[in-house]
Amino acid sequence: MRLMVTGGAGFIGSAVIRQAIAAGHDVLNVDKLTYAANPENVASVADHDRYNFVKNDICDQKSMTALMEEFRPDVLMHLAAETHVDRSIDGPSAFIQTNIVGTYALLEAARAYVQGGAPEAFRFHHISTDEVYGTLGAEGEFFEDSPYKPNSPYSAAKASSDMLARAWAETFKVPVVVTNCSNNYGPYQFPEKLIPIVIINALEGKPIPVYGKGANVRDWLYVGDHADALLLVAEKGDPGETYNIGGRAERTNLDLVKMLCAILDEELPGSVNRPHESLITFVADRPGHDLRYAINCDKIERTLGWSPAIAIEDGMRKTVRWYLENRDWWEAIRNRGHDTAGRLGLKR
Repeated sequence: MRLMVTGGAGFIGSAVIRQAIAAGHDVLNVDKLTYAANPENVASVADHDRYNFVKNDICDQKSMTALMEEFRPDVLMHLAAETHVDRSIDGPSAFIQTNIVGTYALLEAARAYVQGGAPEAFRFHHISTDEVYGTLGAEGEFFEDSPYKPNSPYSAAKASSDMLARAWAETFKVPVVVTNCSNNYGPYQFPEKLIPIVIINALEGKPIPVYGKGANVRDWLYVGDHADALLLVAEKGDPGETYNIGGRAERTNLDLVKMLCAILDEELPGSVNRPHESLITFVADRPGHDLRYAINCDKIERTLGWSPAIAIEDGMRKTVRWYLENRDWWEAIRNRGHDTAGRLGLKR
C-alpha cells in the first residue's frame, strides 16, 4: 500500500511507520513537528527508499490537497492530534485548531482527491480514542455504537473530529473508516505521559505523582499491537465502519504504578531508590477526570482477526527496559526545555 500518515513523528504514528516500512509499504510522513513530535522516532527508517517526509501543517488544506494528488495514497492514516488531557485543560485552543480544523482540512483534501479520481480502494482512516465515549462506572464496556459523552477539551475535540469524519462519509461519500483505541504505552512515548513519568522519576529518585487516590481505571494497549491493528484496518477495514481497539488489560492507575515500581526494583537491583513504590505521591485530582475506560474489541477480533499479542506485564517490562536503555532519547527532550516531571501537580 501507499500510506500517507499524518503525525508520523509522534508516538503512535512513528510506530505505525516503522512497522509499515518493515511490511513493505510506501510511506509519506506529514508532520508539523510540534513539541511532542521527534524525528528520532523514525530515524531507523529515515533513509529507506520507501519512506518520505514532509514538514507541514494539516490545517493547510491547499498543501494537503497537493500532497495527496502528488503522492497518490491508497490510504490516508490520520493520526496527527493534540492528545494530552492536562494540556487541553490549560489551553484548549490548540486542541480545537489541530483536532477539529485540521481534520476538516484533511477531509476536504480527501474529498477533492476522491472527486479527482483516487484509487478505487482509497480510504480515509481516522484514528481516534476511547475517551470520546466519556466515563464508565464499575461495570460495562465501550462498544462501537456507544453514545459519545466527552468530558475534557481533548476528548470533545476528538469527538468533534469523529463526527466530521462521519458527516463527510455520509454527505460527500469520502470512504472513511474510524478506529477508537484505549490508552497506549510503549517505546518513544513523550515523557509527559504517565508511564514515562513513573519510569523517569523513579530512576532519578523523584516523587511519582498519582492523581487522587489512584482509583481511575484504564485499559492499556501496547503501541506495537495498536500499530498492527491500524495497518490491518488500513488494508482490510470496511469504509463506513468503526473498530474499537483495546488491550483487554484494565488496571487502576495505582496498581499500574505499583507494577512499574516492582519491575524497576527488579531491573535496578542496586538502586538507592528501592523500593521505588516509596516514591509514590498522591496529588490533587484534575478537573473532569474520567473514572474508568474499558474497550470491547470483539468486532475487530471477529471480523478482521486481530487481537492484542503483548500481555500487559510483558509490555510494561519491555517499556521499562526501553526507557532505561534509551536515556539519551528522553534526556534530549528535557534538554530542549520539556519537563519530564510531567504536568501532574508537582512543582517544577
